[in-house]
Amino acid sequence: MSGKTPQPIRGTQDIFGADAESFAFVVETFERVRRLYRFRRVEMPVFEKTEVFARSLGETTDVVSKEMYSFDDRGGESLTLRPEFTAGIARAYLTDGWKQYAPLKVATHGPLFRYERPQKGRYRQFHQLDAEVIGAAEPQADVELLTMADQLLKELGIADGVTLQLNTLGDGDSREAWRAALIEYFSAHRAELSEDSQDRLERNPLRILDSKDPRDKAFVADAPRIDDYLSAEAQDFFAAVTGGLDAAGVAWSRNPALVRGLDYYRHTAFEFVTDRLGAQGTVLGGGRYDGLMESLGGPATPAVGWAAGIERLAMLVGDRAKDQTVTVGVVAESESLFAKAQEVAFALRREGFIVEVEYRFRKPNKAFPKLRSSGVNVFLVVDEVHLKNEPAQPDVRISGSLSEIPNSADLLSRVGHCLVNRLGASPKGNGDLAAVWRL
Repeated sequence: MSGKTPQPIRGTQDIFGADAESFAFVVETFERVRRLYRFRRVEMPVFEKTEVFARSLGETTDVVSKEMYSFDDRGGESLTLRPEFTAGIARAYLTDGWKQYAPLKVATHGPLFRYERPQKGRYRQFHQLDAEVIGAAEPQADVELLTMADQLLKELGIADGVTLQLNTLGDGDSREAWRAALIEYFSAHRAELSEDSQDRLERNPLRILDSKDPRDKAFVADAPRIDDYLSAEAQDFFAAVTGGLDAAGVAWSRNPALVRGLDYYRHTAFEFVTDRLGAQGTVLGGGRYDGLMESLGGPATPAVGWAAGIERLAMLVGDRAKDQTVTVGVVAESESLFAKAQEVAFALRREGFIVEVEYRFRKPNKAFPKLRSSGVNVFLVVDEVHLKNEPAQPDVRISGSLSEIPNSADLLSRVGHCLVNRLGASPKGNGDLAAVWRL
């Protein structure tokens, strides 16, 4: 069969090279941090029954009405590629007996799918990190999730220039009173609002507060604030969250315009935002969704969670992932030592080193530039040494200045330990594991 090569689908990407390394660095860091907080790893289906998302996200939301990839399977049942993680995790909590583990802390990551206009850091197949605490009504759960998110960004090396914005939506009664006040206020200006906000006025007035349309912004500044409708219990809850963040050393700022439109959201809403990605500034966001389980037919269950776009985090990480690791290149001085060089490489890998060795022999002066361009920053050279009254035997030596090697003393000690124990090498000189080992 001949013809043009098929092109990638719009809104998807093939991730390769430095971009793939940054992507992997984000995921690896997330996995390490979630273990520190003892969040259980879960794997979720890529597709669910369409009603899972329709009932949890709301039939009238843009995600459900315009952005979901839905299809009928061969049995005639409507299925949907997951546009987010929370609904599927909530479904599993109700159907798989996870209630016995409450409060349940779970984390996952993987691809999601939404049919929307592709733009910087946003694709139709995109990837997210996700962390949820289900079955905990206490504000301490919110604090732990936010502290975990803050530590993740710091360990990724991108916390500078990223700000945690925080708001409260109050409890159910507080939110309902605020919602009624917003409807009354915006109704007086209905004709001057944008078409989208006129449509949202009765069913989702909170969404008007975060509208980007200039026609709406003129009225948002004087709109009723949630603080005027908070119950004493809701005030105490928000104070406990902010107090916990202060105690943990997590910086935050109040953003009264930060809202969640769906009715099951309560109390804490938050976003970590940056100005380094243009208009798409949110890198991690979430909130408390105490009413979600009821929309799926379960009992009232408190829960809070967040999600973060891996692509956006990887863009902020950039080449930092490359700087975090030592990559060793093993090079043979002569073709007769090529097999020994491969043996050294295998031994180092079993010891936990990242090692690059070429498949065919090259002289060191040709091998070094090629390996260096692939990210190698430390070289071990296997060369032949002729000793008086002894047959020739190979040495392993470090090439280059040790002052340029990160943590060189630890590196040398580990390499020497590996060569002595794995290959039966002996240190050159008086037991000195400085830079040369005789095999």
